[in-house]
Amino acid sequence: MTSVPATTTANRNSRPQTNLTVLRREQLSPHMVRIVAGGPGFAAFVNNGYVDRYVKIAFPQPGVDYPQPLDLWAIRESHPREEWPHTRTYTVRWVDEAAGELAIDFVIHGDEGLAGPWAASAQAGDSLVFTGPGGGYNPDPAADWYLFAGDESALPAISAAIESLPRDARGLAFLEVDSDADVLAIDAPAGVELRWLLRRGTPAGSGTLLVDAVRGAQWPEGRVQVFAHGERGYMKALRPVFFADRGLERGQVSLSGYWASGRVEDDFQAEKKLPIGKI
Repeated sequence: MTSVPATTTANRNSRPQTNLTVLRREQLSPHMVRIVAGGPGFAAFVNNGYVDRYVKIAFPQPGVDYPQPLDLWAIRESHPREEWPHTRTYTVRWVDEAAGELAIDFVIHGDEGLAGPWAASAQAGDSLVFTGPGGGYNPDPAADWYLFAGDESALPAISAAIESLPRDARGLAFLEVDSDADVLAIDAPAGVELRWLLRRGTPAGSGTLLVDAVRGAQWPEGRVQVFAHGERGYMKALRPVFFADRGLERGQVSLSGYWASGRVEDDFQAEKKLPIGKI
């Protein structure tokens, strides 16, 4: 891997470390795997209560000697940056406090990437180390209806948000996946319509399917709250739809890129500080 681990302004207190053990792997669809983890380390996990809560999973670099047990913040003090474990950001799909478990869903594209291949081959007993959680979104109970839009990368967060809605909620969800086989069951209120958008072999992040669907849809009456996340180019194209075309206020919209086509996460995170990375 040629990319350099991304810098961070977080610290041990703002983003605590949790060390879990993989309990089981579930194949949700051809391109989505769920890892359920728990164990004694679950007691250290502080659930922040946001439906879009995310963690930064650590992947130690091969050939680097790390003190055990792995202490990510100590490594940042004792190792040069190019030897830091790489991190990948993932949404926590659900947390079961009583069972001492949480689930993280991973998009799988063969051997592509770092986290996907790990999740595809993870076994019970493997280690899962991450920092966090972060997050900041919960559905606004004052909204008249809700709009969700995203690709596979946002599907766990969107699913968690939809399932947290009251049963009488109204809304539209635009969900881009590759094929019918990638459509997942979401326990949505009856008034929330799920519109699955199928790329049918077109590479993720390369088309206009999601943007066109949101732009061309007939929106219900009333004040909307938007949760739109996914590929960075998609989100840049959706911004004028929400603010220029629909005249929404900034407080009505949660909009951000989860990834960028052609970028590994280390480069994607570094670009957030540059004009190309701003949404």
